[in-house]
Amino acid sequence: MTSQNFNDQGFTPHLGFSGLPKAVVERITDFNDPRQEWRRLFSEVMGTFLLVLVAAGGGMMNAAFDGVVGRTAAVVAPGLMVMAMILFMGKVSGAHFNPAVSIAFALRSDFPWKRVPGYVLAQLIGALLAALFLQGVINVSASNGSNYPAASTTDVAAFLMEMVLTFGLVSVILGTASGAQNIGIIGALGVGGYIALAGLWASPLSGASMNPFRTLGPDLVANDYQAYWVYLAGPLLGAVLAVIAAFVLRGFGGGRSGSAAAQGALLTEPLRPEQD
Repeated sequence: MTSQNFNDQGFTPHLGFSGLPKAVVERITDFNDPRQEWRRLFSEVMGTFLLVLVAAGGGMMNAAFDGVVGRTAAVVAPGLMVMAMILFMGKVSGAHFNPAVSIAFALRSDFPWKRVPGYVLAQLIGALLAALFLQGVINVSASNGSNYPAASTTDVAAFLMEMVLTFGLVSVILGTASGAQNIGIIGALGVGGYIALAGLWASPLSGASMNPFRTLGPDLVANDYQAYWVYLAGPLLGAVLAVIAAFVLRGFGGGRSGSAAAQGALLTEPLRPEQD
């Protein structure tokens, strides 16, 4: 059958999709089609998987191989991973990888609320898959890769630390995404650097999670939810406070730059397109 025959019948013989209906190929290749949400969700699953793989993997490697990964390396690695992921797929989904970030972007009006449940579910799946992978491969309990308050402190102190650390993280994310300070993918340096810095000084107390699912993934696999409320309530409250601070500093969100940073480039829907 000739190429013309294929095209006459609504099939395409090119681009590696030979024999597929043209409508199917167009849906796969048209990145501005709203139905491409599955690409964004896959990006969030993949990104959260890689983040938790590194963040939880350090502790689990230490348990399996007698402390071979030092604390400095263990807390810097997640920052470097987030930096890399923002650089290579921030344009697809906005590179949230954290339900606190998704909720903050939505509260800031940079991200549609209707897309938050899908992102949160994708992030949870990615975190769970990473913890399952690590426990299966390293053969130690995933609890070694989770976060818990230090024995010498209290749950309340750990909660306050997680709240403040996440307030700083989300402030950096919202700030580098805003119209006034938008610096594109170079914002990855600020976000990744903050994660590493926070871990370097604060991890001994709370683990410096700043991400409910980075902790919940290993907890689910290990079936150990000790003090989990700390790592849920702390980051979420910190994110809300960061949104309030962003309003005080820069007014309303929802402009073109902030929305593009939050939503990715597949199909950006700014609430206030007249605003940078």
